[in-house]
Amino acid sequence: MSLPGRPKGEYRSAQHEGTPVSARRLALPSIGSLAAGVVLAGCAALPLPAAAEATAWLGSWTASPQPVWGPDFAFPTTVPALLREQTLRQVARISLGGRRLRVVLSNEYGSRPLRIAAARIAQAGAGSAVVEGSDRALTFGGQAAISVPPGAPVISDPVDLPVAALARVAVSLYFGEAAQADTFHWDGRQTAYLADGNRVSAARLDGAATTGARLFLGAIQVEADPSATAVAVIGDSITDGNGATMDADSRWPDFLATRLAPRRVAVLNAGISGARLLGDRMGVNALARFERDVLGQPGVRSVIVLLGINDIAWPGTHFDPQAARPSAEALIAAYRQLIARAHARGLRILGATLTPFEGALPGTPLDNYYQPEKDALRERINAWIRGSGEFDAVLDFDRLLSDPSHPARLLPAFDSGDHLHPGDHGNRAMAEAVELGLLLPPRAAND
Repeated sequence: MSLPGRPKGEYRSAQHEGTPVSARRLALPSIGSLAAGVVLAGCAALPLPAAAEATAWLGSWTASPQPVWGPDFAFPTTVPALLREQTLRQVARISLGGRRLRVVLSNEYGSRPLRIAAARIAQAGAGSAVVEGSDRALTFGGQAAISVPPGAPVISDPVDLPVAALARVAVSLYFGEAAQADTFHWDGRQTAYLADGNRVSAARLDGAATTGARLFLGAIQVEADPSATAVAVIGDSITDGNGATMDADSRWPDFLATRLAPRRVAVLNAGISGARLLGDRMGVNALARFERDVLGQPGVRSVIVLLGINDIAWPGTHFDPQAARPSAEALIAAYRQLIARAHARGLRILGATLTPFEGALPGTPLDNYYQPEKDALRERINAWIRGSGEFDAVLDFDRLLSDPSHPARLLPAFDSGDHLHPGDHGNRAMAEAVELGLLLPPRAAND
């Protein structure tokens, strides 16, 4: 595909300067062999029974938990403070399918136990509907109800529900007594439905209230062939999908998942709108959540990092009016920590350059998000990402998305309209520009 405003042959690798490539792929360093699995030292593998077919649990979808911001949050949270005698139905598009599923719920930021009286999962239909005959009960240790302690996640029992890659599933939760909505994911980009009473088994939730946030639903895992693997993308609102069409699965990790599904590779979107490398509030900082959102996800073999623009641009805005901008050295030190921790677990880690943002967020409480000195820091960070050689490979999204006639701005064809976030077309271009061989184990890369 030829990208608008960018002649073919312009992209070059940071390590192979001068080598032209097609504009449909970013020029990136070649990948060496990647281990097909990780062995824990000192742990002997238990043999499977002779009649059993080998399978493994794999992360197929995630929404990184974050604490609910207080009353000074600049935008609506769109969630109630309490849920009582209500059913919440949330839809998620998984990346890889499998024979069985299990669901991860989170009370990570709760101050008291989260009591769920009933839960079900089904294939999702249109809107709040579920596909007839696909509805299954979720249990936890064989029980229909569960009390999740403050700060903890819980994993459901496996449920027999064969689903295909890129299928949508609906998870319904019933809260009989008051449940505080302390743990959520603000920018879900998917409509969720909240109805009165216990309606977890209902074919549809007519008359339900809606929200674009996610509550308590942290991950969906599938039982897959052991050769299947996952790529995690840790990022901010550009990865989380702010600017993408609601209910359309058009974030750039969604498009990447479509490309990787035939190769048995899942994509886990660990983006949080407003996330930072070093700062908290819109989720905890990347160093604090890297274990939970990347290293602890089953089946992850590669990680992409697209973070840092909020560290640069938040200080001085409504979100952080008194904060000082971090130095390039502090941001680079944070990247180095992520690299070291990924390599310690045998993961390949790719760094993505920070994308243009001149004129960002006009007419919002953050309309001073862009300043020339902030952009100078972005350029310095991008130069390090491209030239340091410390990441295993580089995704140069800055050069991909920038306007050739005005490189500090997004190309209009890729701009969602707020001059910060790519729209659907920009997200597709990002996903299509990734050289898949950089993410795949050797066997999957050669399929």
